[in-house]
Amino acid sequence: MSASDLRQALLAGLRELGLSLSDAQVDQLLAYQDLIAKWNKVYNLTAVRDPREMLTHHLLDSLAAVAPLLRHTGGRPARLLDVGSGGGLPGVVIAIACPQIEVDCVDTVLKKTTFIQQAAASLKLPNLRGIHARVESLEAGEGAGYDVVCSRAFASLADFTTWSRAALKPGAVWMAMKGRHPAEELAALPPAVSVFHVEQLAVPGLDAHRCIVWMRPA
Repeated sequence: MSASDLRQALLAGLRELGLSLSDAQVDQLLAYQDLIAKWNKVYNLTAVRDPREMLTHHLLDSLAAVAPLLRHTGGRPARLLDVGSGGGLPGVVIAIACPQIEVDCVDTVLKKTTFIQQAAASLKLPNLRGIHARVESLEAGEGAGYDVVCSRAFASLADFTTWSRAALKPGAVWMAMKGRHPAEELAALPPAVSVFHVEQLAVPGLDAHRCIVWMRPA
């Protein structure tokens, strides 16, 4: 698939998602996909190798969460933690699409957070940072917690919320990106977690179930 075809497919996907990004942001998204492909040869960041599949399964899949996130934050500046970020999905994509959101991507695998730092430098994203740590070790501290703590295909909802709870600011929420409606995981959540919305997502070009589970401390 040519670079021009990829760009057209990305633009079509953005239109379908109702997202209006600048040419520079579209360039950054495509450059990020190129970076993943390049580092993948050595670091094995993703099992997906085909550029067209990368576009739908990674970029557009992550972009599908942007409009719901902006509705939640009201477009205001916010701090977001992407837990178990891997190669930066959805964290890097959110950092590109939402320059007003400060994005920290935490992962226990050093080569993955090194890649995030490299992406931040290459793509000139001052609002993006990779953190090599266990999420349990991150605490809100002196007002430095996160407004949104998100994950994509990371762990069960119960583990995700338990491990990342200390990173939440007062009034913050969890945003868990999942495949089909995770009824069993929802049933297993502790009483300390309140689910306030399960939002269905449609990912352009992807014939698969996707949803966001929105939660907050009860």
